[in-house]
Amino acid sequence: MKKIICKREYDTETATFVAKRTYGNFGDPAGYEECLFQTPEGLYFLYVNGGEASVYPDEDILRLAKTKVAGWMDAN
Repeated sequence: MKKIICKREYDTETATFVAKRTYGNFGDPAGYEECLFQTPEGLYFLYVNGGEASVYPDEDILRLAKTKVAGWMDAN
């Protein structure tokens, strides 16, 4: 998936996969996943996707500040 945010391109095809978090079980309408990526420029983003009743009912890309990466890695 590719998305332009604040004139910067975030692309799961060209970024480096770092880590993945899964919440709920496969098929759970409230379940979702967050995949952390790093761009070649060193920026971080989350690719998110989930069930219809989840916090991410549609796939999306969300920027993640470098200062928030460690907190995301340590969560759960």
